Formats: sequence, structure tokens, C-alpha cells
Amino acid sequence: MGRWEPNARERLERAALELFEERGYDSTTAAGIAERAGLAKSSFFRHFADKREVLFGGQEVFNRLVADAITGSPPEATPIEMLGAALDAVAVVFTDERRALARRRQAIVAGHDDLRERELLKLAALTGCLSDALRGRGVPDPAAGLAAELAGLAFRNAFARWIDPANDQGFATIARQELKALVAATATLT
Repeated sequence: MGRWEPNARERLERAALELFEERGYDSTTAAGIAERAGLAKSSFFRHFADKREVLFGGQEVFNRLVADAITGSPPEATPIEMLGAALDAVAVVFTDERRALARRRQAIVAGHDDLRERELLKLAALTGCLSDALRGRGVPDPAAGLAAELAGLAFRNAFARWIDPANDQGFATIARQELKALVAATATLT
């Protein structure tokens, strides 16, 4: 591939996954990823701060999607309905075409403590964004924080089910099922 061809970010992501699988995460360099993608090393750093971010990029987009979904929910929406809308909004990222890549990515993350830690930080940032958006809609604490934690757990459970090779359901369907199950479970706690 020529260096001028489009989709540099996607090419870098695919090259990184290939190299992480072939050589291992620790043995892969940003320069190696750029070379595999047919790009200059400087191109890598225009898209990613480091090789870890190839696996975790897009947090800003995710946060914007959930915040916009909550903000744009009807005025009469309950916090759970707003969270359902937020989970629906992020489903655009989890397409059937990206499922195989997500499985590969998750296998790499699962094999490294520092990557699992980074994933937890990403989930915490998502939960914080959900909580902030709910508070912005007038949901008081501790309800906003609790609801956001519930949605974060629903997201995590849905993602695990979505990448399961036995699964054929879309992310939005699974996320709604998980949120509904968690809400029902909280009702049994009283």
C-alpha cells in the first residue's frame, strides 16, 4: 500500500492487531506498526500517542455519544431510559463488521495487566461521563452515580456477550437486555 492511501488510522489499527498477535504486544513497536501499515512512523504519532492507544482510542467519541444521547432524551425520560438511549448510541461503534476485530483486541487486552488496567480506566471515564450527563439533566446524587455505575456494568456485560463467538445478536439488543436485567436485580435488593 502506498503511503498516500486513505484510512491511515484504520490501517494502523489493523497492522497493530496483526503484529500484537504475531510478535506479542510487548515486542511490537510504533515504528513496526507504521511500517506494516505502509506509513511513516510520524503518521503513527499523528493518530495515536502510543501503541496502547491503538487498542483504546476513541474515548472522546464514546463520551460524546453517551452525553449527547442523554442530553437529547425526551424531558420526561427516566434515568434508566436515558441510559438505554446512551447504550443505543454507542452501538453504532459495535457493528457486525467490527466484531471479529473486537474479539482479537480483547484477547490482546486480556493477556496484559497494564492493558486490563487501562480498560478499567476507560470504563471509569465512561461511567463518569454518564454520571455527569445525568446530573446535567437534573438527576441528583447518589441516583446519578448509581445509575451510571449500573449502565457501566450493563455495557461491560453486553460487550463480553457481543464478542462471544456463540452470539449472533447486535450490541444494542444485548445492552438493553443487560440493563433490564440489572434494573430487575436491583429491585430484589430492597
